[in-house]
Amino acid sequence: MIKNKEEIEKIRKSGKILAEVLKILKKEAKVGVSLLQLDVLAKKSIESLGGIPAFLNYFPYGAKKPYPNTLCASLNEVIVHGVPTDRKLKNGDVLKLDLGVIFEKFYSDSAITVVIGESSKEVLNLIKATELALVGGIKQAKSGNTLGDISFAIQSVANKYGVSVVRGLGGHGIGLDLHEEPFIDNMGTSGKGLKLKDGMVFALEPMFALGKGEIKILEDDSYSTIDGSVSAQFEHTVLVTRNGGEILTK
Repeated sequence: MIKNKEEIEKIRKSGKILAEVLKILKKEAKVGVSLLQLDVLAKKSIESLGGIPAFLNYFPYGAKKPYPNTLCASLNEVIVHGVPTDRKLKNGDVLKLDLGVIFEKFYSDSAITVVIGESSKEVLNLIKATELALVGGIKQAKSGNTLGDISFAIQSVANKYGVSVVRGLGGHGIGLDLHEEPFIDNMGTSGKGLKLKDGMVFALEPMFALGKGEIKILEDDSYSTIDGSVSAQFEHTVLVTRNGGEILTK
């Protein structure tokens, strides 16, 4: 679970590529643009910067088949793992852009939520809460703390803003593989769980919903809210240090 300096530097380089590509995708995510267009742009951009798409042909636990695309593009009630289609973006869509990059065999993972055009105050509140929860979780990613401190910080923001934590999904270890131990729940108790040490690298991944936060798996292996409520997701790859989490995908 502990990464050495050379490994951390490669994860950091992977994360730098990823951050640049997400910036490009955010700029291009507009009304009339299809999800497949964004997927093609993601692959081209990652490769032009010297990386390899981490999601393409990845076979996650529980899935029926390998993931067929570079980008996870999840709309509205779809929380994560949304497969890009020729569906064009519309005004008011809530789009989750989730991306992974490999650089010299080392992995990074990051995600943002983007509103296409205009949206309601309720949805904007949800997105703000999810992003602030990531900030709160990163602050707790310091040596001497526990995984429960991260989980509790994330959950506390959801409670403050009156939104629901998505159940059953969360963050994970990362670096030598896309998904490593431990699983990091977005709900928890302060002081409980694994004790954090310098050199641990996590993908912290708050996911909130306007409804109850219960999930179902769709035919394409993506996850959606059962009640059809809008969801939001933010994610960074984070290094545990004595001063708090250092973002490697910034």
